[in-house]
Amino acid sequence: MTGGVPRVLSIAGTDPTGGAGVQADVKAIAAHDGYGMAVVTALVAQNTHGVRSVHVPEPAFLREQLDAVSDDVTVDAVKTGMLGTAAVVREVTAWLRAHRPPVVVVDPVMVATSGDRLLDADAVEAVRELLGLADLVTPNRAELAVLAELAAGAPDVEDPALLVARTWDVRVLAKGGHDDGGTADDELVEPSGARRTFSAPRVATTNTHGTGCSLSSAIATLVVRTGDWELAVGEAKAWLGAALAGADDLRVGSGNGPVDHGAAVRALLPPVRWTDRWWTDVAGVLEEILATPFLVGLRDGTLSTEVFAGYLAQDVHYLRAYQGHLSALASAATPSSDEAAFWAGAAQGCADEARDLHHRRLAGSRADDPVHPECAGYLAHLQRAADTGSAAVLAAAVLPCFRVYAWVGTWLGRAPEGHPFGDWLGAYGDPGFAAASAAATDWVERHAAAASAEERGRMTAAFRTSTAWELAFFRMPTD
Repeated sequence: MTGGVPRVLSIAGTDPTGGAGVQADVKAIAAHDGYGMAVVTALVAQNTHGVRSVHVPEPAFLREQLDAVSDDVTVDAVKTGMLGTAAVVREVTAWLRAHRPPVVVVDPVMVATSGDRLLDADAVEAVRELLGLADLVTPNRAELAVLAELAAGAPDVEDPALLVARTWDVRVLAKGGHDDGGTADDELVEPSGARRTFSAPRVATTNTHGTGCSLSSAIATLVVRTGDWELAVGEAKAWLGAALAGADDLRVGSGNGPVDHGAAVRALLPPVRWTDRWWTDVAGVLEEILATPFLVGLRDGTLSTEVFAGYLAQDVHYLRAYQGHLSALASAATPSSDEAAFWAGAAQGCADEARDLHHRRLAGSRADDPVHPECAGYLAHLQRAADTGSAAVLAAAVLPCFRVYAWVGTWLGRAPEGHPFGDWLGAYGDPGFAAASAAATDWVERHAAAASAEERGRMTAAFRTSTAWELAFFRMPTD
C-alpha cells in the first residue's frame, strides 16, 4: 500500500456479543483508520460467560468467501484468528500461498484462558505450514508453549519464543497479559535473536474478552501504515491499554466482558456541544429564514412600513408571553444563582422591549391587533414546553428566539445612514443581545449535558419546533 487506508482482512470465528472474533477485529481495524473485512471460519454461539456451541461451515464455502475477497479487493494485510479444524487451517494456508498479502499476522487461537484446547491434534499439526507464511505470530503464554512443543517435539524448552521464531522464520510477540505482577509485558522476538519488551501498567479489570483478537488486528493495521513492526506493536499496545481502561464502563454482559475498542479514538475527538448539534440539525430552516421576503425587505429598506408595523404588533404579543416563560425559568433555577439572575434579567428585557416597541414604533396605531394564528401557534408550542414541567425542555424551547435573532442580526449587518429601519437593524445586531444569546446557549447546554437521554430528546424536539416557528413568524407579515 502506498498511502490510503489499510485494507485488512480478518479470517476468524464470530462472537455475537461483539467482544471477540471478527466483530472485535473489524472494530480494532476501524479504530486505527483501516478498512476491515471479514471471512468467517466458524459461527460461534457465545456470550461473556463462554462458548455454547460452534458451527463450522464446509471448507469449500470458506474458500468461496476468501476467493470472493481476493478476486475483487487488494488486501494489504491478513489477520487470522480462530480457525477451528485442520481442514480450515489447510484451506486458509492454501489460499495464502496463492494470494499472500504484504502482511500476515497469525493469532494462534489454540488454548482458551481456561486452559481448554481449541484445536485438536490434527489442526495443531496443520498450523506448521500456516506459520511458515506468517510475518508475526501473537501467542499467549499457553499457546507459546504449544507452539514450542510443536517445534521441538518436547515441552519445557528454555527459550520458547526464540525457538518458534527461528523454526518458522517468523516474528513472535509473546504476550504477558495473563501473567501476574503490576505490569503487562509483551516481548517481540525476531528470528535473529533481537528482542524488545513492551511494558504497560496492568489494568485492574476482569473485562478482557477479545484482547488477543483486538491486539493482533490493531498491529496488522498499524504495520501496513507505519512499515515498522516495533512501532506498530508499541502503538497497538498503548491503544489496548486505553481499551482495557474503558472496558468496565461499557457494561456489556455479566461475565468476562469486552474491551472498549473506541476509547482511544473517542478521547481524541473534540467535544461537540448539544446546542451546536441542534443548530446544525436546523440548518435548512435557518437558510429559509434568511430568504423570507420580510427579512430581505428589512435589510434593503424596501419593506412596507405597514407590513413592518403589523410584524411589530405580533412581536409585542409574543414578547409579553415570552417574558412569562423566562420568568418561569428564573423561578425554576436555584435561588440567587447566576442562572436565576440571567433568566430574570432576560424576562425584564422582554418587558422593556414590549413597552418600547409600542411607544417607539407603533405609537398606538396597531395596539388592538389580535394575535395572528402563526403567533398563537408559536405561543401554544412554548406553553406546551412549559407544561411538561421540565425547565430543561422549556429552556430549549425559548433558546431559538435568542439564537435566531442574534444570527439574523449578523446577517443584516449595519444599516447605512438614512436607512428606514436602521434602529431596528441596530437592535438585531446589538452586541449586548449577542452576549445574551451566548449566555442563554450556555445555560441550555448545561441542562442538556445533565439531562437523561429521554429528556434530552424532548429538548431537541422543542428546539427544532421553535426554530420552525421562528421561520413561520418571519413569513407571517408577508403571507
